[in-house]
Amino acid sequence: MDKIRMTTPLVEMDGDEMTRIIWQMIKDELLCPYIDLKTEYYDLGLKYRDETDDQVTIDSANAIKKYGVGVKCATITPNAARVTEYNLKQMWKSPNGTIRAILDGTVFRAPIIVKGIDAYVPHWKKPITIARHAYGDIYKATEMKIDRPGKAELVFTDADGNETRELIHDFKAPGIIQGVHNLDASIEGFARSCFNFALDTKQDLWFASKDTISKKYDHNFKDIFADLYEKEYKAKFEALGITYFYTLIDDVVARVIKSEGGFIWACKNYDGDVMSDLLATAFGSLGMMTSVLVSPDGKYEYEAAHGTVQRHYYKYLDGQPTSTNSVATIFAWTGALKKRGELDGIAELSAFAEKLEKATIATIEGGTMTGDLALISKLPNVNKVNTLEFIQAIRAELEKLR
Repeated sequence: MDKIRMTTPLVEMDGDEMTRIIWQMIKDELLCPYIDLKTEYYDLGLKYRDETDDQVTIDSANAIKKYGVGVKCATITPNAARVTEYNLKQMWKSPNGTIRAILDGTVFRAPIIVKGIDAYVPHWKKPITIARHAYGDIYKATEMKIDRPGKAELVFTDADGNETRELIHDFKAPGIIQGVHNLDASIEGFARSCFNFALDTKQDLWFASKDTISKKYDHNFKDIFADLYEKEYKAKFEALGITYFYTLIDDVVARVIKSEGGFIWACKNYDGDVMSDLLATAFGSLGMMTSVLVSPDGKYEYEAAHGTVQRHYYKYLDGQPTSTNSVATIFAWTGALKKRGELDGIAELSAFAEKLEKATIATIEGGTMTGDLALISKLPNVNKVNTLEFIQAIRAELEKLR
């Protein structure tokens, strides 16, 4: 059969370690035999980021702005040990953080549900999508250790030199201070991305903060969401029969546990960081999560929600067999291909991506899977295979669907 033609490239962002190896396997086995794959390639591997002083990461984010859809492999965010290991010029920032900041995007993460891998909460029958604000709060905090008595104040100096002051604490003994901030424009972008994604996926949207305690900071989030919903989105939500719901963060945690799933849970930055990992584990595995960054103006970046699988990479370099889960990376590609097909009006491309997802799920539900999934699967007679064998088994299933 002729390969599926693309008209607009995807922004392809290669990554690090074992996921970089899997990335190429997926292209060789599952994509290039069927698609005349058109991408604009950026190497976000740590060595090349260091060579370019991380300019390549900035360039890739701007390319997503240009082309509208990107797909990203997992990358290393270096710590001190990585600086030594790779002989880096400096401890570069998270590529994900850089891309999120440039796109002003919101991260949406949802579990991939398959038979035989059961959620720890038995009545969770549908995916719960976490929408994480990706700016500010403790991730851009200024911190200070206090080692003597004294008065700490929050001071704002306006453009004319006028000061506004609030007492933080009158220290009588050592302690610590943390100053956090956010921006109305970023919060509005977060809200807009959440509302648009809810409309696109036809799901209810829940948002929670702690405005009863944080009467200015968290209340500002609540007010911006409420104002935008009333002015621009309420009629659209009602027309689709979906709802927007606000409550306190402690209340929403209780509601989530009692729910059957099937909604979007919008979280502030830290809440989303923690709760996305909690939900991934509760649904089965971080390796079974989709992740997409959505900007307020409709740019999309798809990625795996997990890391670079360093331990397996070292085994791979030593020539030892690995059994590394590639599902989240496959779904990053399928998500990007579906969106590219949708935006370009290429139904065949979107249909292929759907078939690849079905083939991946069918492979696991048929009992063939990687080691991490074999450990948690409830299926009888599980066939544990290595990294490449799993991808090849998916290809065999894909052939049945074509």
